[in-house]
Amino acid sequence: SKGALAVLTKNAAYALMRHRIRVNALNIGWMDTPGEDSVQRTVHGSDENWLTAVEAKQPFGRLLKAREVAKAIAFLASDESGMMTGAAVEFDQSVQGAGPQPIPPALDEWDDLGWNV
Repeated sequence: SKGALAVLTKNAAYALMRHRIRVNALNIGWMDTPGEDSVQRTVHGSDENWLTAVEAKQPFGRLLKAREVAKAIAFLASDESGMMTGAAVEFDQSVQGAGPQPIPPALDEWDDLGWNV
């Protein structure tokens, strides 16, 4: 679905640019919301510590917060992003095409693994 959103965004931007209408998208990842908490507890049977356990496994150690998404949307809607159109911004703490975990080691750990970089 993220690929479809990117294509839709580019096509809409192309169709509307002659009217000086910008179209951008924000591909958001897993968020810490009251709704997610409810789903984790009722559907998945998770306990009250589910968030701590999940965040420990994320690349940046946490899930997205609503205020972060709101700030990104505000930027995309503002004059600050006035020259952006057709962009699908990946906002999900991942690198597209990198595949699933494990998370790669930090650069300073590469030599210990024999990855002479």
